[in-house]
Amino acid sequence: MAVINHDTREVSFKLVYCGTPMGGKTTNLSFIHSRLGADHRGDLVALAAANDRTLFFDFLPVHTMVINGYHTKFMLYTVPGQVCYNATRQMVLRGADGIVFVADSQLDRMEENLTAWQGMQQNLADNGSSFADLPAILQFNKRDLPGPAPFAYMEYLLNSGPRRLRVFEAAASTGVNVFETLNALAQEVLQRFHQGTQPAPATTQPVPA
Repeated sequence: MAVINHDTREVSFKLVYCGTPMGGKTTNLSFIHSRLGADHRGDLVALAAANDRTLFFDFLPVHTMVINGYHTKFMLYTVPGQVCYNATRQMVLRGADGIVFVADSQLDRMEENLTAWQGMQQNLADNGSSFADLPAILQFNKRDLPGPAPFAYMEYLLNSGPRRLRVFEAAASTGVNVFETLNALAQEVLQRFHQGTQPAPATTQPVPA
């Protein structure tokens, strides 16, 4: 949940990127980090195994300005995709203010996408949270690779329930719709926050690309 520090006039939000192993979660954060100036970001912390898969999380504070003198700080995390790190995924998801689910568009990854999608919702439930109550964005990544799964098929698998999420077709390796995904989630998180009872500024500027 959001953390407000009235002394420093700062509001912090936790955004978590979920999805399959090697689906592009870390690539999203790496691209964001590489395009932001030092005054808009912190250090990118990546804990990875020898095969370069994220085991724990990536962490990237992204600062933007809001009115009334408050700063917002978006803490960006990824969760490990491998099933064997389920406990770590659940821990990272604890206290999340918003979620990006990064789905791999390669046709042979659909079953893994669905498993990760269901696992994410179960992890949230185990934390006492409901996915239905969290701001969330779907990113269909790797649309630049040959023969991606049809958009309508991916929508059917992941976005055909009573709650329809906003979807971005992306190519995280080249940055296509990476910032658009982040900004859409940030706006949704802030709108949800401003509708609550905690005092905070009313608008925000997009994350600078």
